[in-house]
Amino acid sequence: MIRRILVVAALASGAVLTAVAPATSLADEAKIRRVVESKLNGIKVGSITKLPNANLYEVAFETRGGWQLVYTDRDANYIVFGQELGLLDTQTDRDLAEERLNKLTMVPFADLPFDQAFKIVRGKGTRQMAYFGDPNCRYCKELDQHISRLDDVTVHLFLYPVLGPNSVEKSKAVWCSPDRAKAWLDMMLRNVAPAAKGDCATPVEKNVALGQRLRINGTPTMFFENGQRVSGYRPAEQLTLLLDQAKAK
Repeated sequence: MIRRILVVAALASGAVLTAVAPATSLADEAKIRRVVESKLNGIKVGSITKLPNANLYEVAFETRGGWQLVYTDRDANYIVFGQELGLLDTQTDRDLAEERLNKLTMVPFADLPFDQAFKIVRGKGTRQMAYFGDPNCRYCKELDQHISRLDDVTVHLFLYPVLGPNSVEKSKAVWCSPDRAKAWLDMMLRNVAPAAKGDCATPVEKNVALGQRLRINGTPTMFFENGQRVSGYRPAEQLTLLLDQAKAK
């Protein structure tokens, strides 16, 4: 997934991002809240957090589409926003906006209804992840290519057909197949359609409702054992790192 990365070297007011007191004063917070809510169509601010070592404040708020972030200066003279907002820490090369959104959208892994998914197991399968995928999603196909290179992983695959009626038909056919994992992989990796008719009882509608409750707006979307949500395709090397980090925690 391509993200637009915003590298902030200085605020538009000319204030360089240097170390300041980490606490947000009540006066600062009240002004930021008032200005941001008035300028962004009356949204309700959920939290305001002072970034360390920067004259920059993170403002988080929840919408129907999920949590969103904007950034502003102490006096709320400027607001940095965007649909694919990123905030790059140039010292560590970390996207602070992405990390924060991942924390805001975490889901307890054990709370997922795994009876609505099927398993793809590689090796011992001790590391686990959940994966919401659509059979017509090309990024899902790329993700499956990289999952096939992993070892020691159990993938709980939730059929999440959101790209049209044909996706629903294919998803139901996968679920009704004698070997669901094989049917999915044949379709995604080898372009072989499932032979099953898809006329059995399936959890497809429940999965779509679940995805809406979890505010999953695109596929692929993954969840790891530590609750972390990751949207979009990731290569095998990053998947390995995410799986190891989640299992360690």
